[in-house]
Amino acid sequence: MRFLFFGMGYSSLACASFIRNELSKDIKITGTIRNDENASGLLEQNIKPIIFDGENSNHSLNEEIKQASHIIISIAPNEMGDVVFNHYQQQINKAKDLKWICYFSTIGVYGNQNGALIDESAKCEPTNLRSIERLKVEKLWCDFAEKNNVPLLILRLAGIYGEGRSNLDKLKNGTAKRIIKQGQVFNRIHVKDIARTTILAAQQKLSGTFNLSDDEPAPPQDVVSFAANILGQKPPPEITFENAKMSKMARSFYNDNKRVCNSAIKQALNIELLYPTYRQGLNAIYRCDS
Repeated sequence: MRFLFFGMGYSSLACASFIRNELSKDIKITGTIRNDENASGLLEQNIKPIIFDGENSNHSLNEEIKQASHIIISIAPNEMGDVVFNHYQQQINKAKDLKWICYFSTIGVYGNQNGALIDESAKCEPTNLRSIERLKVEKLWCDFAEKNNVPLLILRLAGIYGEGRSNLDKLKNGTAKRIIKQGQVFNRIHVKDIARTTILAAQQKLSGTFNLSDDEPAPPQDVVSFAANILGQKPPPEITFENAKMSKMARSFYNDNKRVCNSAIKQALNIELLYPTYRQGLNAIYRCDS
């Protein structure tokens, strides 16, 4: 197995850690980064870094693609579409050792479902440009995979949290807010569940489109209150959605309201999640930080 990650960010690093800790420390892992700022840190983890800024092709990637058995794409599309597809589809098409591709998408492609419980059969009606572009990229890779007869897994990820990126951190740095919007819930997934699910799927060459979310969509204010309780802090005051000061992007997330079912991926891999709700996830993060 030789893994190539396009976008060696938060989720990809968790995947690499799972490979090293659960499979083998000798598996070859290459990951792209936008600049050389994090290169030394990746080398220390025995990950080969290659710079790819999304704008200019890097010929060093050609050989890595040629040798890759598993490619995982974790770069968001930009105004030009999918940068990996735009720059490297021909090279990936020629990769003779390639056994599997994974694309990290988002549950945002479903748009607003008015709080309904949905699964992968739900109609995709994205409400923002980010999710519209994601849906377009999903189709690009689906068409590519079908044409080239390569297994493709699309993981539609819920809101990602984990060590260093949770409400515990926001409470500690004073940025946590308890914003109240009647009936609003969000879906979440711990980054370690992304890593474990992705690599187990890679081993089985699982193909198809699957949601990856935890078992309990929940109101955002409940999660903040639970995190505050863990830290022994008083929760921040409640703020109505209408009166909350947020960026345009942050506010846009509240336009979508849905409860995403995760049964299909659990059945396909015969697993349960490591952190089935935010309570187990936040408690685990707290234990790691303590």
